Amino acid sequence: STHEENNILVLKKSNFDRALKETKYLLVEFYISLSGPSQTLAEEFEKAARQLKKEAPGIRFGKVDVTDQKDLKKEFNIQEFPTVKFFVDGDRKNPIDCKGVREASAFITWVRRRIGPSTVVINSTDQAEAIINSEDLAVIGFFKVTQWKVKGCFACDQDPQFWPSSPRTIFPKMSKVGSGTDVEPFVLQTSVKIFDVPVENHILLFTPKNSETFNKTYEDYESAAVEFRGKIMFILVDTNETRNGRVFEYFRITEVDVPAVRILNLTSDAKYKMPADEVTVENLRRFCHSYLGGKAKPHVSSEEIPEDWDKNPVKVLVGKNFNKVTFNKTKNVFVMFYAPWSHDCRKLLPIWDELGKKYENHENIVIAKIDFTANDIQLVMLDRYPFFRFFPVGSNNQVRSIQCVGTLIKKILKTQTQDLFTPVLCSCYLFELFL
Repeated sequence: STHEENNILVLKKSNFDRALKETKYLLVEFYISLSGPSQTLAEEFEKAARQLKKEAPGIRFGKVDVTDQKDLKKEFNIQEFPTVKFFVDGDRKNPIDCKGVREASAFITWVRRRIGPSTVVINSTDQAEAIINSEDLAVIGFFKVTQWKVKGCFACDQDPQFWPSSPRTIFPKMSKVGSGTDVEPFVLQTSVKIFDVPVENHILLFTPKNSETFNKTYEDYESAAVEFRGKIMFILVDTNETRNGRVFEYFRITEVDVPAVRILNLTSDAKYKMPADEVTVENLRRFCHSYLGGKAKPHVSSEEIPEDWDKNPVKVLVGKNFNKVTFNKTKNVFVMFYAPWSHDCRKLLPIWDELGKKYENHENIVIAKIDFTANDIQLVMLDRYPFFRFFPVGSNNQVRSIQCVGTLIKKILKTQTQDLFTPVLCSCYLFELFL
């Protein structure tokens, strides 16, 4: 029999096929033994395995150390660690990805959903109330059509996705109007259950809905979506909708680019651009297959390097020269990430220029700025503007967040005292970093 450790089957190339044949439901973790995330997941994985072994002996958990089992790693295209896959009825070719699940309770919920019936027909109010009261989360569909063909389409999918109906019909019921704090307890209790299997790959089509070619483009987009259901989430972004402005900014989409197609990986925040300009079913399929197969390369937006980028006290960085300047073996580089539209940034830029003048003659100090809205920098994730990063000599991708500068900025922006609009305080904070 297959060796076990803490209720988990230790799987190898030699016994993997046997485990699949002997187990109706098999949840397998592919991991690297020395990986921190793998070790963290292992504890929760063991808890879930122990609990489900008592409740449902037909469900087994297994693990594969891909450090040794390179053939299995290649067969199942394991790119991230840990990766968890669910095998049903010994089907080796079509495992279900278990993504985003990291806690024992979430693993148990995830598996239960896939081994039980997708739907139960409710015939009375009492039955509905019993179902609602017995589960933390219940989704109930109200159908005007009672044919089994329609209900069967809803019931047969073990990994359901929610799709908009066409035409949409809304049955409103307003029982209470509250504030954001009213929903916080609900979010904390149910967020794991609702989002325990996120689709981390999102593809976005940027196009105006009122264009002459919209219907044909959208028809092709919908057709491609069917093939990649459960693997890539297809999203439409109307470029005529002004409220989508921040989305355009995030993906660096302009009117010249439209129609445009981008893929976003929510885990790495990497963006991918469809090579073909024409949005067709074949181009979309080719793009998605290239991405899922690991062949697509991330798209990095960058302005052109200005001819005078290093002529002024504050150096101008763009995507194309960012790494060369910041990861320098001889200089400490202090960078301001700004957005041209930000009032706070516009107010602070003159002070940043003064700081540049203050350290212009220091050979080992560089004061720089970069328009983050026009240049992709994979190294950092920003949730506000302005933002600061300090790159010490020989940093080698190690950066420091400058919290003290944030405090200084608040003082500058909240006061009208002229003394603060000097580089003096900035220089004090900068020197503090080098101590």
